[in-house]
Amino acid sequence: MTSVEIKRRDGDRITLDAGTLESFAGRLRGKLLGPADPDYDEARAVWNAMIDRKPALIAVCRGVADVMAAVGFAREHGLLLSIRGGGHNVSGSAIAEGGLVIDLSRMRSVQVSPEQRLARVEGGARLGDLDHETSAFGLATPVGLVSETGVAGLTLHGGAGWLLRKHGLSIDNLHAFEIVTADGQLLRATRDQHPDLFWALRGGGGNFGVVTAFEFHLHPVGPQVWMSVPIYPLEQAQEVVAACHDYMAEAPEELMVLGVFWNAPVPQYRGKPVIILLGCYTGPGEQGTDHCPSAHHRTADCGPE
Repeated sequence: MTSVEIKRRDGDRITLDAGTLESFAGRLRGKLLGPADPDYDEARAVWNAMIDRKPALIAVCRGVADVMAAVGFAREHGLLLSIRGGGHNVSGSAIAEGGLVIDLSRMRSVQVSPEQRLARVEGGARLGDLDHETSAFGLATPVGLVSETGVAGLTLHGGAGWLLRKHGLSIDNLHAFEIVTADGQLLRATRDQHPDLFWALRGGGGNFGVVTAFEFHLHPVGPQVWMSVPIYPLEQAQEVVAACHDYMAEAPEELMVLGVFWNAPVPQYRGKPVIILLGCYTGPGEQGTDHCPSAHHRTADCGPE
């Protein structure tokens, strides 16, 4: 790699020569990418295609040692730095324009301990990775609704999903964090170890370090869940919301319903504004038809065979 011009945290720009970059790349098990590399454009892309930012360097990390090396390099040179987890990033904050991106997207391992009801999830994993592994044991933890969402970004900002009413937010189900801090230390934060950091990471955002792994408490779910998606014309929204509000006041905690206003894609309402009730019931299977607010329910297998 030839020399690159890169932005510092203070807004100034410096030039890193080829020797400095080669030395940095040699400390990584993953790749160090610049604009001339063939994988660069794919590595800088996030889910929101409206974001078109161009970092000077991308450190594609394969493990904690890579993250520690990248944090140390950024600190040594005072570089503008951002962290990319799963890459489902609406605002584009995962990509530092002109700076260094620490890319965790290759760190997607999920390890489940069914006996302890814990899951250890690396910082680049997506919700689909987590759910796939935990569902094999009939277990789950509260996360979001979209399988391509990154576990890290969702969790560090709270995390709401189908299990919210029964088990709370994602941050309510955290057992531990593994985090590389700005001084290059790898810490394990729990209620007992570094409790202030544990408190801050549970909803305080993502700027306290690079979280390389999360440990979640798991809960029995399944072996089936019930889903419903009733659709109503927008003119009925007030009536629908009032009825849903009254029903949910007495509904079991296993039922979660989200209201969505949309221009519908379904044939009978195509192009028209509608209100959609997205319902998910995770309680006893025989009660699914009683609590899903639609005759058009279906079941989905989610547990061990």
